Amino acid sequence: MGRFLFVVPPFTGHVNPTIPVAAELAARGHEVAWTGLPGLLQQMLPGGARFLPAATQEYAAEVATRTERRPDVRGAAAYKFLTEEVLTPMCHAMVAGVDAAVERFGADVLVSDQQTWAGALVGRRRQMPWVTSATTSAEIVDPLSGLPKVAESMHRARVGIQLAHDVPVEIAERGDLRLSEHLILAYTSRALVGDGLEDVTSGAPVAFVGPSALGRPEEDDFDWHLVDPGKPLVLVSLGTLNASAGARFWQVAAEAFAGTGWQGVFVTSDEFVPDPPPNVLVRRWIPQLAVLRRASAVVSHGGHNTVCESLANGLPLVVAPIRDDQPVVADQVERAGAGVRVKFARVKPGDLRDAIARTLADEELRSGARRMADDLASCGGAPAAADALAGLLTPAPAGSA
Repeated sequence: MGRFLFVVPPFTGHVNPTIPVAAELAARGHEVAWTGLPGLLQQMLPGGARFLPAATQEYAAEVATRTERRPDVRGAAAYKFLTEEVLTPMCHAMVAGVDAAVERFGADVLVSDQQTWAGALVGRRRQMPWVTSATTSAEIVDPLSGLPKVAESMHRARVGIQLAHDVPVEIAERGDLRLSEHLILAYTSRALVGDGLEDVTSGAPVAFVGPSALGRPEEDDFDWHLVDPGKPLVLVSLGTLNASAGARFWQVAAEAFAGTGWQGVFVTSDEFVPDPPPNVLVRRWIPQLAVLRRASAVVSHGGHNTVCESLANGLPLVVAPIRDDQPVVADQVERAGAGVRVKFARVKPGDLRDAIARTLADEELRSGARRMADDLASCGGAPAAADALAGLLTPAPAGSA
């Protein structure tokens, strides 16, 4: 049996996929624990989970504030801000704590999210097995492929981070903190990712396990009696980190739904949709898996987990990417023939209405989404992820107890 330490950032979409994988490992007799920033991250973990803090509560609050107040920028500028203002300082702040957690827990394998480079750094410095937990497919297909100078600058910066924390230069110069040479655990499918994978992963083993969190426990206190079973149900969600950026979009969405024969579930606060049309329910939180099982289509910003969970339910999408990995994910959905892309900052009510109508009526899109559901189901989910992780454990010597 082995001990697996998950290193994750305090972001819901990066924590949720690890929970069913850890549960599967524990069910097989392995020991599991998490490390990261205390506070919000701990609240995301299941009751009784073992958590080892990798930084102070004060620093965790600082990261939350910095993330919430990031400027409304797109493309390379958004990637640059995320890298320089959030991920790099978070890495520096967590290295000592992650190293101490490895020692305290006696970890055999580190499972490090792509955005918590401290896990990868410690794994490389200790020369122990470490795994990339790729909760978005964007960085395994190189989001900066069209900007080689920016990509090289970011790479040199990640090399410099390693050297600053005593990773030997020959190791720091080889490979990438975001992509383990031991194993990349990708919560998607090969078909959805498409071309360009080998150019980035350089032959590292990739386990495509699909969305692992489809069986996660969730409290279902949704007021289902307000849902009209005679109308197509459409989920509209911009994720957990895009509240202020979506103010205009929510008004556009409300206008798009007004007078239609659909029913919308908008996941946002009342302040953004103060006067919703009669066929729209506004909720700050929903049991997403339960809603997806009853939905007919989804409108999303292109968050990786929501997209994969929607497709796993055979639901076509309208994707309105905002920043970060979302344009890459939106391209993947379009290329799979399972959705329609609209411009987040420019879409008009009529355009959004037409796009939603298409997902509900276009049999080619609906067939594409069902195709992706079969593809993602074939990946194996949490059990397949646990198989891949357990394969990294060093076999006991012959004759040992």
